[in-house]
Amino acid sequence: MLDGYLARKLHAASKTGAVLDSVADICFVACCAIRLITVVKIPTWLWIWAGVIIAIKICNQVSALVVCKRFRFPHTIANKLTGLLLFLSVPTIFWTVVPLAVAAGVASFAAVQEGHLIRTLKC
Repeated sequence: MLDGYLARKLHAASKTGAVLDSVADICFVACCAIRLITVVKIPTWLWIWAGVIIAIKICNQVSALVVCKRFRFPHTIANKLTGLLLFLSVPTIFWTVVPLAVAAGVASFAAVQEGHLIRTLKC
């Protein structure tokens, strides 16, 4: 979570690095979700909610390709908060799904905000 901050602080940030960071985050979350399927019983409604968030994020990227002719991954506070909440909620999933539901709520807001930013900010 500190890699972007460190890149900016050390003057090593680039557009390519920002995109690769976002792709790495997506791969990390996908790998964790696949691993959790075999270990933890997460309610169906939460998987459906996650699927809706993923669908919104895919629509956002399709929209970015149409409008800007490239992928866009806005690094918003809501996206960063989602990552932090997911990271913190993993140890609790054996007892309760409440932290995951909170993370899903923030992720929903982040996905909608991301779509808004993609459509309104300059490419």
